[in-house]
Amino acid sequence: MSRWGRRDRINKSSRNGRLKRTFALILTVLAAATLFGGLVHAVLVAAHVSEPAAATVYGLTLRRLWATTVVVLALIGVVIGGLALARPASRFGTACGRFGGIVTLVAGLIAVVNGGLVLAIANGGPGSGNGVVGGAAALVLGLIATVLGGLGLARRRIALGPGA
Repeated sequence: MSRWGRRDRINKSSRNGRLKRTFALILTVLAAATLFGGLVHAVLVAAHVSEPAAATVYGLTLRRLWATTVVVLALIGVVIGGLALARPASRFGTACGRFGGIVTLVAGLIAVVNGGLVLAIANGGPGSGNGVVGGAAALVLGLIATVLGGLGLARRRIALGPGA
């Protein structure tokens, strides 16, 4: 067998490994999106605002803007928390060390409180212009960010030892 035949066999096996990894990543993302959608629906049902509005409001309202801003803040917290857990010793700006955990924790808490407030003052369901879907999404993402921030801080404290 020539060296070219061996190289083709190696390339095929690495290509198969990449395809399996890509497929697993796609399935993981789909499962996470499904779980997120289910959690948002559960929050809407728990807040008694899951019924759609009789008259749908189109466009951006003040409460929708508030909910969207809080969702973006929660998403930033989740991303920074994920980076802080994945690369605890990296030099990636806000995601390094203790500061990344604190930023994630604070962003998550702010998102949880504001998402809860959006749901508490809402007087209609999805489509009413009250931002209830955004508030529920902010509540779920804020809880995830808070957990990630707490894990990041606890992991750092354990890595540094007692008294850190």
